[in-house]
Parts: sequence; C-alpha cells; structure tokens
Amino acid sequence: MLRRRTSQFLVLALALLAPAAALAEELAFPILVPVTGFLALEGQSQRNGALLAMAEAPAGLTLDAAVSDTGVSPEIAVNAFERALGAKPVAMVAPMLGTQMLALLPLALDAKVPLVTISGTAKITQLGNPWVFRFFPGDKVVKAAQARYVVEVTGGKRPAIIAQSDAYGQSGQHELEAAFARLDAKPVLSETVDVAVKDLLPILGKAKAAGADVIVAHLHAPSTALLVRQAAAMGLGIPIVAGSAMATPSTAALLDPGELKGVCAESASAPILPQSPAAERFLSAYRQRFGGDPDSYALAQYDGVKMVLAALAAGARTPDQVRAALAGQSYDGIAMRYRSDGSGDMAHSALILCYDGTSRTPSLARRYDDLVATQ
Repeated sequence: MLRRRTSQFLVLALALLAPAAALAEELAFPILVPVTGFLALEGQSQRNGALLAMAEAPAGLTLDAAVSDTGVSPEIAVNAFERALGAKPVAMVAPMLGTQMLALLPLALDAKVPLVTISGTAKITQLGNPWVFRFFPGDKVVKAAQARYVVEVTGGKRPAIIAQSDAYGQSGQHELEAAFARLDAKPVLSETVDVAVKDLLPILGKAKAAGADVIVAHLHAPSTALLVRQAAAMGLGIPIVAGSAMATPSTAALLDPGELKGVCAESASAPILPQSPAAERFLSAYRQRFGGDPDSYALAQYDGVKMVLAALAAGARTPDQVRAALAGQSYDGIAMRYRSDGSGDMAHSALILCYDGTSRTPSLARRYDDLVATQ
C-alpha cells in the first residue's frame, strides 16, 4: 500500500511539473571572445559583461552561453563561429578584434545570424552587412571626441599620432587624421607600431624631436601601458591623450599612479564612476561575481546583450526577429541610449577620462553625445 501511494504521488508530481517544463525554453547565444593573446585583458572584460547580462535572461528562458576563446587569429575565430552554428544560435557575441570581425562578416551574412560586438574597427559597419551590430562607439565617434579634446581642451595644435599596426590601429589612425584635418591641426607625426614592439622610446623621441605638443595614442592595452611608462621614465613632458585601453582599470593597474599624471583617454563609458542606480547595481554585481572592477568593454557588451534579451522578452525567437529588433528599435542601456544608424552602429557617445597622478581612478573630464550627427 505504501509503495502504491508513493508511486501515485510521484506520478502526480511529474504531472504537475510537466507544464512548467514544457514552458521552459533554451536558446543558444554563444560567446566568441579573445581571452588569450595580446587582447586577453579586453577580451575577458567582454566575456564577463556578456555572462553577467545572460544571467538575467527573461523568465522562462535559459541561454546556452558557451564561451569560445578566439585568441587573436582570424582562423581561430572562423572555426569557433562554424562550431557555434551547430547549436542554431539566435545571435552571437562576436570578438572585439577587428581582423576577426572582418573574417566573420561574410559567414554571418551567409548564416543569417546577428553578431553583437564591441569591436571599434570602423570598417566592420561600412560594408553593408545587415547582421552586425556594434555596441561600442566606433572610431568615427571616439576618435572625433579624442581629437576635439586635444584641440579644444589641451590646446594641442601639433599632435603626434602613435597607433597599432593592425586593422584596429590603422582604423583609428585614419579617423584621427581625418578628425584633426577638420580641426585644422596637422599631425607632426603619424606612425604605427607592432604589438610585439617592447621599446617605444625611439618613437617617443621622434615625436618630441618633431615638435609634438601632445601624444595621441591608439594602442592595445599592453602597448598603451608601455607607452605611458616609458614616457614618464624619460621625462617626456608632453601630455598624452590615449585610446580606450587606457581608460580600463586593468591597464591602469599596470602603472604607478605617478606615471599616470596628466594622462587622459577616450572611452565609451566609466562604470567605476556610476551615474545612476542601474549603474551602481551593475558595478556591485560585477564586483561580486568577478572580484574586480568593470571597464567600458564589459559595460558595452552587457548593454548589447541586454538589448537582445529585451527583444527575446518581447517575443523574438529567430535570428531574423532579433536582427529586426536591433535594427529598428532603441534601447536605454546603462552607458547610453543605443540605436542603429542604419549600418549597425548603435553607440554615439564618448567620454574623456583623466588621471591626476594620485590614484588609478580617473575623473570624468568631458562627455560628447551624438557625435555622428554633428560630423
């Protein structure tokens, strides 16, 4: 009798659980990011922001958020993309490295899968691909802000541009040159350096000899830290206005506060300087889960994934439905309001952050909004 009643109870319990189980959905939303190589610091932030957002999936929905390390090779990124297609994803978080994004664009077009990225390389949204959505301000935005700050605030009229020699660096270099031309400030030097270069003293000396009154850098995190450290060691005495890598806590942690004195950087956001209750909650949640401070890459990817989640909460269930939502709607994220300009560029604001030499935490010096509209 006891066994019979136990069996009946189990049958009843399973019957009650069946409707809930039937309502549960799982969608694949893989994360393809560089967590090794010279972009490891930035890539880990991108991954963390995506994972934090995916933990907040809409009720009744779970996400298969498998993480693939794309390193810094286009081939590795392509292989990761092709493997991820097997899960029939509704969208993908795509790597921030420009060369990898350029390799993935034709594949995404063929597969018809939205790529949600924070890559800054300008070209990725200039090729007419309707499946790419960039939630980090592209080089046309942040380089315009960087150049304006140099000319309008520091008074620089003879900038020296030092950029990375890869697609990311060349994109920023091109946009900086164009921005300075609009501001009638002709660079006295505009050169690129490879990520493997471990001595930037020669190019810093060259910039000083050319009469530069400000160093304008567009480099990955390791090269940025090296540039700032060696400029301080040689007593360069020229202001540095760097790219977004210098605005991250992980890059600042590589330097002594004194080495940072007078250094500024462009950035998409400043999550360690929260300006709203939502930003404070994000900062607290990030610290609790990952044991460190978030940067603008983490917040941008968080906001991008959250916009996809908003589309899923509204009923989107296919890649095309997600693409339509991203292309046609706006979203109030923590960093800014996101909306597509028709080419997949979603972010149109930038900040300038500056260090005072006493701490590794910068202060907000200037904000530029709707930069694309003003060009």
